Amino acid sequence: MTRLASVPWTLLLAGLAVPMGAYTQEFARQRLEKSPRHQEWVEVKRGDRTIHCFVVYPEKKEKTPAVLVIHENRGLTDWVRLVCDELAEAGYIGIAPDLLSGHAPGGGKTSDFKSADLAMKALYKLDPDEILADLHATADYAKKLPACNGKIAVCGFCWGGGQCFRFACTRPDLSAAFVFYGAFPHTREQLSRLNCPVYGFYAERDARINATLDDTKRLMKELGKKFEAEIYPGAGHGFMRQGDDPKGPEADRKAREDAWKRWKALLAAM
Repeated sequence: MTRLASVPWTLLLAGLAVPMGAYTQEFARQRLEKSPRHQEWVEVKRGDRTIHCFVVYPEKKEKTPAVLVIHENRGLTDWVRLVCDELAEAGYIGIAPDLLSGHAPGGGKTSDFKSADLAMKALYKLDPDEILADLHATADYAKKLPACNGKIAVCGFCWGGGQCFRFACTRPDLSAAFVFYGAFPHTREQLSRLNCPVYGFYAERDARINATLDDTKRLMKELGKKFEAEIYPGAGHGFMRQGDDPKGPEADRKAREDAWKRWKALLAAM
């Protein structure tokens, strides 16, 4: 087992602790309200469970791949919904399951928590098997959408980045997995089940996550799996969200811009 085994699961999949002000996402809400693209909430059923999902469709006639978006550790926030819209702007169906569905007060979802901190506490109590089952149910739903061409990819941010890597090890029909500053405490056996390329997007100022990269690269190479990681200079953990904010740090905004260019090229090549 690699040195990742000595790092607690919750720490590897957690996001960095940040002030609540960092989750003020008025910029995301405003952009969503101005978007010309079709946005909708849908309910995905898994047995007796209902998963609330946010979907945005591209403005095109041709069928297109769907991208499953796995949220950060504060749940399905306005910014995560904005990512779906940005994917649709790029020509893809963006669908984000709210993995806190049914776990908020009154059986609600992320938006029903009184604070982001309460949402985070609830998220770390989720059953890992339930998380995977919800992701598979959402992926199955997305593939069957009339606007989808049958191809599906997955992306995840922070906590969702770790879940993205984990999900990819259990889903053989994925075209690609895009891991944004997330770590997965993997084993050789888990990684051996990967059936798609994994592309990593990491921040230079994120030593905790970056400390896991060497082991991941080594194991992926030994197993003959494709793993391409890029570290963005000067960026901090969460740079995709912070870079979307016009008031975000300049280095994060530059990293976000560069990461999107790379991401769009990789999506187009699927």
